[in-house]
Amino acid sequence: MGEGARCACRGARAEVFPRAAGARPRAVPETRAAGLANTTKAAELMGRALALGAAARRRTPPNPWVGCVIARDGVIVGEGATEEPGGAHAEVVALAAAGERARGATAFVTLEPCSHHGRTGPCADALLASGIGRVVVALEDPDPQVRGRGLDRLRDAGVEVEVGLGAAEATRSLAPYLQHRTTGRASCLLKTATSLDGRVAAADGTSQWITGAEARADAHELRADSQAIVIGSGTALADRPALTVRGAAGPSHRAPLRVLLDGRGRVPADGPLFDAGLAPTLVLTTARAPGPVLDAWRAAGAKVEIIEAASDGAGVDPAAALGLLGRDGVLQAMVEGGSTLHGALIAADLVDHLVAYVSGAVLGADGRAAFGWSGPRTLEDAPRLELLDARRIGTDVRLDYVPPREQSRTGSGSS
Repeated sequence: MGEGARCACRGARAEVFPRAAGARPRAVPETRAAGLANTTKAAELMGRALALGAAARRRTPPNPWVGCVIARDGVIVGEGATEEPGGAHAEVVALAAAGERARGATAFVTLEPCSHHGRTGPCADALLASGIGRVVVALEDPDPQVRGRGLDRLRDAGVEVEVGLGAAEATRSLAPYLQHRTTGRASCLLKTATSLDGRVAAADGTSQWITGAEARADAHELRADSQAIVIGSGTALADRPALTVRGAAGPSHRAPLRVLLDGRGRVPADGPLFDAGLAPTLVLTTARAPGPVLDAWRAAGAKVEIIEAASDGAGVDPAAALGLLGRDGVLQAMVEGGSTLHGALIAADLVDHLVAYVSGAVLGADGRAAFGWSGPRTLEDAPRLELLDARRIGTDVRLDYVPPREQSRTGSGSS
């Protein structure tokens, strides 16, 4: 996998790290180690490193977006963030800016420095060569090629290492990367836009537009943060979407991969989704798709992969789809529809982040439900997500949910 945790290249198959069904990375509790990391100034410096890393999010995948700040006596002498794949890592960028001032200084890094060779050299060795005196790290890297080795390399060389400052913030920022390196599958961001009573379309099937322009613009920012945008065949047939990023505030390193899940070959190979000039398209299907349809998809320029069918035989297994995307280096897959696919992901406990844009419209019982599945028989068995954030966007409300942090997980999804 190229450089593994920090140096994989897009298009290469990423290593899979299997876990039990429903397994997810756990947030690392923030520790208060003795020394500089126990000061308010240190927290500010790590906050700056986190901001630098977050600003690089759209250019680094499939590598993590890491920030690094080098400070002497609380004053920043160098800083940087990870560059595009194949470019310098955050620590190297910051060290270059600091020069000789790095000797004896403290480095604040949002993720454990790597210790292995890939397309670039080990960041732990670069820190040692600079004469750095202390390294404060927010999170240990869960990738098997790293996972404590970078920290051990620094400690063995006599550098003081502190871990845990800013861990909660780094865990939230790097959640897709942590999910990918922990389970091997792409992190699933499910986005839906609903009426006040949880409907995604009216009784006649009309759905444009339930939410306002501001909410739709915000959703394009989510697309820009993702490496793949996923829809099911029903949405492709009903909406004929382009699935491109439009009007996002900052540029992406590349257009997100457009992914169609069509287990039976229902979607014709025409329209914006198959316009190769807009963005690449991947069709994930099953052995049930007719040969002529497969040929037409490929002739239109799409890549086609045949994977496992869902347990009901009607579509693509969503866990298999996320696993394949993860192996192809997709850290975050944004799932936009439709309701059947959303329901399957909820039922299989595969949703890592759910964003719901809720409008003031009321569509009634004949409207189309946001999650097309039969659901639990009793309230006690209902899946419950944890509210992470709620804010107003124009005339609508954006609600962010994540899986419960402490509640045991019993979903059937596997990676």
